[in-house]
Amino acid sequence: MIKKEARFRGAYNLENFRFVFRALKHRNYRLFFGGQSISLVGTWMQQVAMSWLVYRLTNSALLLGIVGFAGQIPAFLLSPFAGVVADRYNRHRILIVTQTLAMLQAAVLSVLVFSHHIAVWQILVLSLFLGLINSFDIPVRQAFTIEMIEDKSDLGNAIALNSSVVNLARMIGPSVAGILIAVLGEGVCFLFNAISYIAVIVSLLAMRIAPKERRPFSHHVLHDLKEGFVYVFNFSPIKDILMLLALVSLMGVPYQVLMPIFARDIFHGGPKTLGFLIAMSGIGALTGAIYLAGRKSVVGLGRIIAQSSVLFGLGVFVFSFSRVLWFSMAVIFVAGFAMMVQMAASNTVLQTIVEEDKRGRVMSFYTMAFMGMSPFGCLLAGSLAQKIGAPHTLMIGGACCIIGGFLFIRKLPSLREKIHPIYIKKGIIPEVALGIGAASGIEVLPEK
Repeated sequence: MIKKEARFRGAYNLENFRFVFRALKHRNYRLFFGGQSISLVGTWMQQVAMSWLVYRLTNSALLLGIVGFAGQIPAFLLSPFAGVVADRYNRHRILIVTQTLAMLQAAVLSVLVFSHHIAVWQILVLSLFLGLINSFDIPVRQAFTIEMIEDKSDLGNAIALNSSVVNLARMIGPSVAGILIAVLGEGVCFLFNAISYIAVIVSLLAMRIAPKERRPFSHHVLHDLKEGFVYVFNFSPIKDILMLLALVSLMGVPYQVLMPIFARDIFHGGPKTLGFLIAMSGIGALTGAIYLAGRKSVVGLGRIIAQSSVLFGLGVFVFSFSRVLWFSMAVIFVAGFAMMVQMAASNTVLQTIVEEDKRGRVMSFYTMAFMGMSPFGCLLAGSLAQKIGAPHTLMIGGACCIIGGFLFIRKLPSLREKIHPIYIKKGIIPEVALGIGAASGIEVLPEK
């Protein structure tokens, strides 16, 4: 009897494991997933190398914040326009262009470092250039996900797998970067990133995308932009999810830009210590993404968004007090897990409830909340760290995330009342229709 039960449990676990990767049955998404898996390792290597290079050249926490600000402020300013572009034009072709430009940016960085002509102002300019590219690439890529998935019930899984590959790269890239920087210097990381873009560009070119009829341009761009604003801010489920995401991005996520300070000045390490800290955060985020990918519906995602915000805030808060490296790595694992769950769960709910003709614009506001608030957070974190120190800066940011999560919990019942009719109208499977109700503790009966 025990052996039979064990065999059953093993089969069940195997079935769950297959369920985690179900979106890979779609050819286009499988190509994209493979290309991204390679390219994103290079992206994280470049991010670690750039932050270490800036701190090595300047010894300034403020300049770390300024470089982070320059790389992400375009997402705040331009993402709404990018959303209009994503709803009007071919998203597949836009991605090919943005990925090619990003490859050129990394190549220029590597040439400057290898030729010993690199200066902080050049890093600022190239960070700003990459930020301009990403302000279009990220919302278009988010909106493009649904075009790679024939079975729309796999959309949530695809979003979670996107997050998992980002964080698998986040686990590998910083560790490799830390070793390469110590042995060969930052330029090798920039060169590897430039080469890695080839994989994702080839995967995009190999896709077979069915022609999609798009609405004629009957209105001016500003009209479509205003329509997107009105839609987002007049519908409280979208608005409240984005507001919480913006708060976490402003006050919590910039902990990453201060990692070189913790690595060198608090833990008395070097680039390897920095790489291991960021990699541990990436392992936590990867674990969170796999956790979400294994879920069969959005049941409970509303409460998970709130709880993960609180958990992330607690992780950052506790990390700010720690002076023991192994304990800090454990805490940063928890923070990485919670940050990814909060971000990916928010993405999944938004993509589920949005109207199709406004998907690009809503995802541009998602980018604006997640990426667009980060530059202000980086600038704020860098300025505060210069005055009160990095530990106290993270303590304040963590506390703000905790408060925001508890405020969101109070809004869950009203959000569920507005979301449930949309699920019924869209004919989504019953357990999805029950999702926000289950999350808020309110019983919702499926439609007969």
